[in-house]
Amino acid sequence: MLWAAALLLFSGNAVAERHDSDLLSFVTLPEVRALKWEVEYHDRERLAPGYWFVAPYGKISPDQPTLKYQQYQVGPYIYDDSGVLIWAGAPLYDNHNVFDFKPVYNIDNDPYLSFIVGWEFDDSKKGHGAIVNHHYEVEKEVQALSDVHDFNMHEFNIMDGGKTALACTYRVQLINLADFGRPTEESYVTVGGFVEVDIETSKVLFQWDSFDKVALHESNMFHASDHPAGSPGWDYVHINAVDKNKAGDYLISLRFTDTIYLISGQDGNIVWRLGGHESDFEQDFTFSKQHDVKFVSSNGTHHVISFLNNASDERGSDERVSSVLFIELDTSVVPMTAKVIKRINRPDSGLTRLRGSARPLPNGNVFIGWSERGYSSEHASNGELLMTARFASDRYSTYRSYKGEFTGRPTAPPDLVASVYGTHDEDMTTIIHVSWNGATDVVQWKFYAQAYDRGQPVLIGTINKTDFETMFIADGYMDFVSAEAIDAEGNVMHTSEIMRTQSPSDWKAAGWVGSDSGPTYDDPSIIVAANAHTDSTAESTSDEAAELINDSTSTVSGDHSSAQYADAKEVAKAVYKAYEVIRGVGALLIFILLAGTLGGTGFALWRHVRAGHFGRYQHVPSEEGLPVEEIRLTSNPQS
Repeated sequence: MLWAAALLLFSGNAVAERHDSDLLSFVTLPEVRALKWEVEYHDRERLAPGYWFVAPYGKISPDQPTLKYQQYQVGPYIYDDSGVLIWAGAPLYDNHNVFDFKPVYNIDNDPYLSFIVGWEFDDSKKGHGAIVNHHYEVEKEVQALSDVHDFNMHEFNIMDGGKTALACTYRVQLINLADFGRPTEESYVTVGGFVEVDIETSKVLFQWDSFDKVALHESNMFHASDHPAGSPGWDYVHINAVDKNKAGDYLISLRFTDTIYLISGQDGNIVWRLGGHESDFEQDFTFSKQHDVKFVSSNGTHHVISFLNNASDERGSDERVSSVLFIELDTSVVPMTAKVIKRINRPDSGLTRLRGSARPLPNGNVFIGWSERGYSSEHASNGELLMTARFASDRYSTYRSYKGEFTGRPTAPPDLVASVYGTHDEDMTTIIHVSWNGATDVVQWKFYAQAYDRGQPVLIGTINKTDFETMFIADGYMDFVSAEAIDAEGNVMHTSEIMRTQSPSDWKAAGWVGSDSGPTYDDPSIIVAANAHTDSTAESTSDEAAELINDSTSTVSGDHSSAQYADAKEVAKAVYKAYEVIRGVGALLIFILLAGTLGGTGFALWRHVRAGHFGRYQHVPSEEGLPVEEIRLTSNPQS
């Protein structure tokens, strides 16, 4: 029975670990559980600058709404190239699935973010495209067309200086099966297409779909012997990407025809096909089930395009490994030619059966999203592997992954939480956590404390930012605390709100052994002064201390620094208690009490310093090697 119980306990712990240890948690953002990363560097010095942009989700279809409390996990996220969280965007759309999340540089001089917000569980909303500024404020939303399915998850491509956007569309169509040699039969199909819309007005500027343009026999999913289907029918082309060149023509990927098409921006006709059953090119390579086709360059007769060659789907595989292909197309010759100028295989030699993306970076590197578990890689221009990363969790994927530079400046102040711990007045410690969700260029935090709510802030410490959330430990009981975010030039970017430190509701139950009234708030200026004096004393005596330590014949009695700290604590308690009394009395009594308190405090400090000056003692070795206490009496200078 014991071994069975142990096995059950181990299994329970394993399940708990599997469902929690792969997520980050934060004191300042307890509602967010962002995903952890596993990162492997092969040549970190050659990585391009920038951040990772991912949108993890558990499943494509949205969950049914619930009244249960749920922490934020799915949605848009930004990480640095160490896997450190920069921005958790899941709260922006309340844990909705988000797709195609990326930085946008062609709107104006400021960076933007764009993404697709998924549809509602009950189809009450079809989803939409969103554009967010560098303050993480939604500036534009582009809604789905009324006569199509939901706003399609595959593409939201900002064009023309931010004036227009490209998006994929799906709609249901009843068609005749004459192309399959069955002219008396009909079947429903899902027609794939795209639109270009005016972002400001949502007006459709150009619309195209595969109905009467791409025949059924081009599909690799359905065949002449398949039975007719009811609505929504056969997904016979499955569009998953669209791009546009300066000439105004559109490049699209139809996954279920294994073909990339160029569509005329003038009349919507197919200009050429690359791949599939009816390729117009002479080519020495194959590809299938592709994703994320994009123009790299285009000048009318010569084009360079990139795409992810999945080479597989849920049904099987056409090649042993997925890859990214850069293809050079020459349309000025007959027959037109297509050749591979760069191939980058998936680093783990695996297959990406669904989703994925590939983007060249400004320095020539290539960043690739292999989708499942967020698996991503960065390569040098020659294809050499520089880095791989994936989610620590196997429960999440991201449709695409991007890398790019971005400057985030949230308008909301940094989040700060402080707590105090200790068992008596002399060992009180205040622990402060601070973060600023979305700020990209914080390099340092400065922490301040105040003796009371309207007191003068006192700098109690400075620490470099190394993670999403920074922790600072302060001596004493700091009641009112705040923090400043500092950039690389030393400028103050923003300041948190002044927060009161959280404390146990029952100090006795928490182990308090001090006075019955509980701990007293400290005056930070006195604590800082005491610490500074202790530090300077320690520095001035460091050489002497080292010599005494090396000389094993000497010992040190007492702890002068601890005594100073305790005295400072007592002074702080007296000052704070005086302040509490002062706040409730009239102006005259205020003056009397304040003068008395300051006078008493000054006298106490003078006595303390004088006692330290005249009463210092140390152990010195005697002739017998035993310590003899010697007190220097300045009243008898001859002794």
